[in-house]
Amino acid sequence: MFTLSGGHVFPLYDAVVKDGADTAMRLVDVRHEQTAVFAAEATARLTRTPGLAVVTAGPGVTNSVSAVTTAWFNGAPVVVLAGRAPDSRWGSGSLQEMDHPPLLAPVTKRAWTEHDTARLADSVDEAFRLAASPHRGPVFLDISLEAIYGQAEADLPGAGPDGPAGAGPAPDAGEVDHIARLLRTARHPVLVLGSDVWLGGAEDAARQAAQELRLPVIANGQARGVLPRGHELLVTRARSVALRQADLVIVAGTPLDFRLGYGSFGPKDAPARVVHVADAPGGIATHVPLAASAAGDLSAFFTALAASGPGFRAGQADPEWVPGLAEATRAALAADGPLLASEADPVHPARIYGELLQVLDDDAVVIGDGGDFVSFAGKYIEPLRPGGWLDPGPFGCLGTGLGYAIAARLAHPAAQVVLLLGDGAAGFSLMDADTLVRHGLPVVMVCGNNAGWGLERHPMRALYGYDVAADLQPGCRYDEVVRALGGAGELVTTAADIGPALRRAFASGVPYLVNVVTDPEVVYPRSTTGV
Repeated sequence: MFTLSGGHVFPLYDAVVKDGADTAMRLVDVRHEQTAVFAAEATARLTRTPGLAVVTAGPGVTNSVSAVTTAWFNGAPVVVLAGRAPDSRWGSGSLQEMDHPPLLAPVTKRAWTEHDTARLADSVDEAFRLAASPHRGPVFLDISLEAIYGQAEADLPGAGPDGPAGAGPAPDAGEVDHIARLLRTARHPVLVLGSDVWLGGAEDAARQAAQELRLPVIANGQARGVLPRGHELLVTRARSVALRQADLVIVAGTPLDFRLGYGSFGPKDAPARVVHVADAPGGIATHVPLAASAAGDLSAFFTALAASGPGFRAGQADPEWVPGLAEATRAALAADGPLLASEADPVHPARIYGELLQVLDDDAVVIGDGGDFVSFAGKYIEPLRPGGWLDPGPFGCLGTGLGYAIAARLAHPAAQVVLLLGDGAAGFSLMDADTLVRHGLPVVMVCGNNAGWGLERHPMRALYGYDVAADLQPGCRYDEVVRALGGAGELVTTAADIGPALRRAFASGVPYLVNVVTDPEVVYPRSTTGV
């Protein structure tokens, strides 16, 4: 239970304290309600079971809205329980009186109020089951003061399923057969895997299908690692070439949004056919023409698709397609070398990743919270296993980092947890380093400190010839903030000092921030603004 203390929800804390030994529920109090919900979201995304946040009425709820919206965009099963002013004085101006559900309804699967203590157990059970059912997402339930403080007898609902939450029905067999027929006639097919492949427990089936069908794979979000780095079919680093030359693109477990060119692939004079696969019908794109689609359990989809393997391999696929993309991937990786080893002064942000890659364990959880600095992470860090990468996702909300890090340390107590922070993002949630300290949660934080909002600074210069409202304090001592809160940290200003600082951070056993001053003029070479 992630929370920030409030009188409207005291009975929930009382239940954890008195029944904690039986329920094994840990109470983690944070410094801002959005951190509580971000931590619940990360718990859901890392463990594939619903996360729980508890917030007090009024501002406790409104402070959580951006985090709930992030969970909505990421399809993360999160339950937010909230306090509510008393029914008996509703309309009289009670403390923090507000009708919360209308505010949350657009960004949740359901938002409602429970007024009856006797129905409370069933309502909470419904919230968890709804959050976990495809397509997964946040659910909001507030509880009136009388209901949460009241007493009643009720039968408790049965426990939900273990493991990845809520597998849905299998996709229509005819739809899968249609997609298989498209594959048999494709010369340059590409498979794009998104986070729902991981969240739905379909990573093994997806990997087996890609291997059986010899499909080049581009992975994003938490699907990174479904094919481990170095796999011959993993062509994420050659994605621009692959998507530009493809004649069939199958996108599974992620929306056709700005990250994927809104579903426009292939040569301009011969656009690729597009297949969209989602875990529920509502996830199928409607803004772009589709050659085919399928909705349902993603593991069942990949298993059925793999069964078409012999027919596909005897089809029209270009025998040079996969080897050519593999070569493009190797060339891209080789081209990284000079920047990853850069001795530039000021520090080039890529050098931080060159050093980090040398000390990361295979099971590390890597969290990105930032703009340009974290974009470099997405380029250079390729996980060995799925599920270990967390970023804010398509909503692009900064401030996720500390909440995600808290959850990652609790979910993976023996793994390295690395939080990559832009200096702008650090300003949203760094106070929750106090939460890491109070709860004994060691995390390595690396701040790419370029003294500004790089993601805004450079586009504004391109548009107007100057920038404004994009500067932050040069060399700001974010490391001293963490030290003042009881952790540790240090300032790094030269490339040669990055590696030793990272090793000290991992060896410290405490929340530790490595604050690296980087070149503010370095621009990440992005291909889309998301507009």
